[in-house]
Amino acid sequence: MQNMLTTKFEELQTPYKLGKPVLAGSGVAGAFDSAAVDCPFIFYHSDMFHMMYVGFDGTGYQTALATSTDLIHWKHKGTILERTASDRWDNVGCAGTWIIKDTDNLFDVPVLKKIDNRYWMIYHSYPDTGYEAGPAEIGFAWTEDETLLKWNRLDKPVFTWRDGAEWERGGLYKSCIVEHDNRFHMFYNAKNCEEAWTEQIGVATSRDLVHWERLDSNPVVRISENGWDSRFNSDPCVLRYKDKWLMFYFGYDCQHSQEGLAVSDDLIHWEKAESPIIPNGGPGDLDEIHAHKPAVVYHNGILYHFYTAVGNYREGVGTEKVINDFRCITVATSKRIQP
Repeated sequence: MQNMLTTKFEELQTPYKLGKPVLAGSGVAGAFDSAAVDCPFIFYHSDMFHMMYVGFDGTGYQTALATSTDLIHWKHKGTILERTASDRWDNVGCAGTWIIKDTDNLFDVPVLKKIDNRYWMIYHSYPDTGYEAGPAEIGFAWTEDETLLKWNRLDKPVFTWRDGAEWERGGLYKSCIVEHDNRFHMFYNAKNCEEAWTEQIGVATSRDLVHWERLDSNPVVRISENGWDSRFNSDPCVLRYKDKWLMFYFGYDCQHSQEGLAVSDDLIHWEKAESPIIPNGGPGDLDEIHAHKPAVVYHNGILYHFYTAVGNYREGVGTEKVINDFRCITVATSKRIQP
């Protein structure tokens, strides 16, 4: 598989790290992103590139949009899933991770798709306050607003760990959705209930976005016994590539998270590359601890691989210190781009 990556899939490599944030937490006390930003998702809408992303304030995730004309310089547009003062299942916060797109082809402009005259977003929510605290469940939100700033959340989760298998009983994480053979395929990572838990990737299918059926072969992307992804296989980003399906994801080995690649013919059987395609950086780098949580876009002959970079917290980075690291969104590209 490593030979396949370096030859047949050479154009998927993004060795040129920007080395600086494209988005970082605001550091403003009380703001949704005072401590960190995370989980990018990129698409094109109303003549602008948009990034959906989450912010963390020490209590939980909330979701926002930013816009750009060049995929490098981003401006905050507004929050779209905020914390609520209610008894809803998702009142601590919502992490939006994917909006259903018109096409899943890597080389197509990623525009959104309307279903029943609405755009549909998938998100997950943790029940307790703190950083990803408690077993999360998955829900949907929809909008008819072309500004994409006003979203309506369904009253209940559409997918939960409560009826899952042992490998996912500890809670659900980031998910993405692609359409194939008249079905929606939702890829998600989940954890087991062990204290030193593992995370692996499964898939469920649906015809209506409400009723989901898990694959018997789950998890479809499993941790390795040893190596760079021996603890987590997480945060799938699935795209069509010629006659193949690609899954960008991250692996974790109890020390570092790094971006990986898996390939499939049928969305069920996946072959993983042996080595990370974006490794964590060296001492002092933006991503010296983790390079993870992918969002991949092709534009004007360049592949942009956005990810969450995590380094050691240092005074002067501009965010509140409620977690012991500096977490921001950055990008690596297939061709060198001047900052």
